[in-house]
Amino acid sequence: MNQSLHQSVLLQAATEALAINPSGRYLDATFGRGGHANEILKKLNAQGRLDVIDRDPEALLVAGNLADSDSRVTVFAGDFESVITEQLSPDTYDGVLFDFGVSSPQIDQAERGFSFQKDGPLDMRMDNHSGDSAADWLAVAGLDEMRQIFWRYGEEKNARRIAQKIIDARDDQPLTRTSELADLVSEVNKAYSKKHPATRVFQAIRIHINDELGQIERSLPESLALLKAGGRLVVISFHSLEDRLVKRFMKKQAKPIKVDRRMPIMPDNLPQATIKIIGKPVKAYEVDANIRARSAVMRVAKRL
Repeated sequence: MNQSLHQSVLLQAATEALAINPSGRYLDATFGRGGHANEILKKLNAQGRLDVIDRDPEALLVAGNLADSDSRVTVFAGDFESVITEQLSPDTYDGVLFDFGVSSPQIDQAERGFSFQKDGPLDMRMDNHSGDSAADWLAVAGLDEMRQIFWRYGEEKNARRIAQKIIDARDDQPLTRTSELADLVSEVNKAYSKKHPATRVFQAIRIHINDELGQIERSLPESLALLKAGGRLVVISFHSLEDRLVKRFMKKQAKPIKVDRRMPIMPDNLPQATIKIIGKPVKAYEVDANIRARSAVMRVAKRL
């Protein structure tokens, strides 16, 4: 396995944003191939600790090797929502890092089914050992369901036409290969120029299959509870749908509850802001070296 295939986005910026205490405890909730994790470990002393989470079997092999060589590392297998809500304790961490999206090795390995540019099984699961694959879903999804998914998660303007074309095609033969789906979508989206015609549909299916946005929305409040007072939450998003969720969450948590000051008796212990937003959103600067970083945005907050 070639780890050099994956370039962690905003590596130095994210590590600096965590404001690492050398003897603190940190959580890398999206381990990937360990780029951020290794950078965090460089700044920890012998008393520091790093917990990492991933559900991808190959990422877990890399994480396991890291834990075997460094006793400061503990690995949790599973999606970050389940691990955070079921296995981790509140007020534990000095920093929590999320790096959303798909890693380069996942895209580059045709057998994982994430790429519209390489022929492989139509899979797209982050954990390819469980759950329904993209092919499973496309075999049974109705017209309206596909249309809604393609539009909601891919903002695909030809969502209905593509959904109908998939239904027509599967009546003759099930879609099982990435090239089959990419060619089918390309027949509808002939006018696209900068992006591959199938980009939006592949993104939408991947997000749906892995419940990516749902996991983000449910996990952000839970991850905030994991932080100690003063702990940092660092989140890297790769498309507007992810970043919108993060932005709204942080904005809401940074504001105290508003009340009508004209009330005759003010209630005690009014909920206050739970976080302070640190700095402005940071965009990826390594775009020339890593084209997949072009849309990355990092947001940082500190728990109050």
